[in-house]
Amino acid sequence: MTAQGKEMHALVERLYPLCRSITGDGVRATLDIVGEYVPLQVHEVPTGTQVLDWTVPQEWNIRDAYIADPAGRRVVDFAASSLHVLGYSVPVSRTMPLAELREHLYTLPDQPDLVPYRTSYYTPDWGFCLAQNTLDALPDGDYEVRIDATLADGHLTYAEHVIPGRVPDEVIVSCHVCHPSLANDNLAGIAVATFLAQALAEHTPYYTYRFLYAPGTIGAITWLARNAERIERVKHGLVLACAGDPGRLTYKRSRRGDAEIDRVMRYVLAISQRPYRITEFTPYGYDERQFCSPGFNLGVGSLTRTPYAAYPEYHTSADNLDFVSPEAMADTLAVCREAFAVLDRNRRYVNLSPYGEPQLGRRGLYDALGGRSDTKQAQMALLWVLNLSDGSHSLLDIAERSGLPFATVAAAAGALHGARLVTA
Repeated sequence: MTAQGKEMHALVERLYPLCRSITGDGVRATLDIVGEYVPLQVHEVPTGTQVLDWTVPQEWNIRDAYIADPAGRRVVDFAASSLHVLGYSVPVSRTMPLAELREHLYTLPDQPDLVPYRTSYYTPDWGFCLAQNTLDALPDGDYEVRIDATLADGHLTYAEHVIPGRVPDEVIVSCHVCHPSLANDNLAGIAVATFLAQALAEHTPYYTYRFLYAPGTIGAITWLARNAERIERVKHGLVLACAGDPGRLTYKRSRRGDAEIDRVMRYVLAISQRPYRITEFTPYGYDERQFCSPGFNLGVGSLTRTPYAAYPEYHTSADNLDFVSPEAMADTLAVCREAFAVLDRNRRYVNLSPYGEPQLGRRGLYDALGGRSDTKQAQMALLWVLNLSDGSHSLLDIAERSGLPFATVAAAAGALHGARLVTA
């Protein structure tokens, strides 16, 4: 168990009790905690704002909710778990018979011990989620039902963390902050994104990295609507979710299918000797579908471990703190770091001495390799970079064709650039 894995799990533990939704104080409290790890610019977008084909909805906040049985005992209690209330429930304070109450209860008959996660964002409704076994044990009689919530004009909240690079071209890293107590979907993704941001800030990267913490769907759409002038600068992107479960890593390609991030992720996963899976793009899932909508068609893929809806704990109370592990989150973070190390250095060079092989010895390039354990690889990398630096081959192309490690190829390109034999 790595120290970073423990720290990410500790962050998930802090965030887990908060009741998040697509708007409201739960999102703000989440961003306040994330802001202790990386500085955030928080944006508040008023209710009623037109964002592409959508409108920012009213803000939802909840203080308490419960169902009390005929004896006055709370048999379902929001204080015990934020999953117990249908997300965006309108306020209610009534007494009703069990037969009427059943119309507003949600369970998982096939998983009778678990509480489901359900929402009603855009259709006014109210309800409770509970275990089927709890429902089966309820006696007939009148039940007190109370949801102390407000649904009123307010704001949609999202945040950005930007790491300035040497160029204004951007890489977007996106995670959703709209789910309540679900540790893998979405808290593990938030934790991995946050610690990835810390790692990238240790040195000035080539690209500018923009981390987006936003509610799913409406948050990404709002960001896209408010950043039309920046879209053309977004060259690559990655959506992070389900980052802490024990399953193998899964990368979902961008809509383009051959975007640079797609190639980088395929390469990094292939050489990592980890179990992994690569899937084709589909217009369903997380916010990659917004970034990859045809009008934008950005090179944005999605990285998860087990994908959404593909594990039995998905959107249930079993997606808890025990389901995610420090080791899994550390592994997801390591892959992200490896991928961005390639992406950040993957450029095309042009050989400035393309007629015959330039004399490397008199430029001190061979001498500079003396004593290295990979001297032969490093020498071959110099020759491969010189030969394929015609402006059309990237360093990743060269690494794949030569079979040499990308880091060795990138180091060779750096040395040749320093000797003024290639230019980017």
